[in-house]
Amino acid sequence: MSPIDRRRIANFKANRRGFWALWIFLFLFVGSLFAELIANDKPFVVVHEGEIYLPFLKAYPETAFGGELPTEADYTDPYVRGLIERDGWLLDPPIPYSHRTVAWDLPAPAPTPPDAQHWLGTDDQARDVTARLIYGFRISVLFGFVLTVVSAVIGVTAGALQGYYGGWLDLIGQRFIEIWSSLPQLYILIIIASVVEPNFWWLLFVLLLFSWIGFVGVVRAEFLRARNFDFIRASRALGVRDATIIFRHVLPNAMVATLTFMPFTLAASVTALTALDFLGVGLPPGSASLGELLAQGKANLQAPWLGLTGFFVIAVMLSLLIFVGEAVRDAFDPRKLFADTAPPPEPVAGDLQARPAGAGGS
Repeated sequence: MSPIDRRRIANFKANRRGFWALWIFLFLFVGSLFAELIANDKPFVVVHEGEIYLPFLKAYPETAFGGELPTEADYTDPYVRGLIERDGWLLDPPIPYSHRTVAWDLPAPAPTPPDAQHWLGTDDQARDVTARLIYGFRISVLFGFVLTVVSAVIGVTAGALQGYYGGWLDLIGQRFIEIWSSLPQLYILIIIASVVEPNFWWLLFVLLLFSWIGFVGVVRAEFLRARNFDFIRASRALGVRDATIIFRHVLPNAMVATLTFMPFTLAASVTALTALDFLGVGLPPGSASLGELLAQGKANLQAPWLGLTGFFVIAVMLSLLIFVGEAVRDAFDPRKLFADTAPPPEPVAGDLQARPAGAGGS
């Protein structure tokens, strides 16, 4: 690792808020990746008549446990659980509900407030809010990650080509971006939603049509500045290929601005998916979504836990991403990167120099 990289890591750690926000966000995200092990209506393990079953990995028919139906066993059914516990035992996840599980044994009509069984209550379709929150957090972050990475690849490529070659390519590219960015993105989504059923990949494709534009400006400016450097001109004079100059000499400098921009783009991507789900033109109905949870809170004002849960989760998630983005910005800030390594200023001629104590004059 180079001294500059070590200094960048030190500057990132110096921003304590961003450093701890990164660890908290990673803890929440990695935990959500194992949502099936945290919130699931299928047990971890079932031991029945000496046989070991893993329902969360494989579907088993009810007949495997002494039932009558050849279909997959419903482990929330008291009859099935009685069959298993009569000749064995089972181990449930901490939250025995999936994001699609309907709780039929509620003490009151849905939505019900938080209790010992449902930590954050249930929504208007009697589904556990905690389980839907975990699954919704995972799909929102994964959607944001994929959209940000693919957008960065396309935007960096377009900005690099425009900035390095300039001329007509840059002129035509800028005019195309101006026209393309002026298209009404929301209307396009509504039109597509009326033709096809939106899903994860359709939404990713439509948002990708516009999200890459944000990366073009910073990369293009860096390439326009760097292409006239002496070492770039010398490389061209020596016959070095353009691809080698772009990827080896100019692109590493442009990636500094790109990496600084990415956490904020991730936050914007998550917000975009949440907004589309809130408006009803996002993920298919029934999908675990933070925006759908906010929409339920709006439609059920008598159940404030729905709206408050969605609001606080989104607020905390976006705050963590913004804090991480600020720490990344500090890590790549040239003023902080070389603040302590700058040489001392030269003394000005005629300045009186301090004499050591006890020194006599001549």
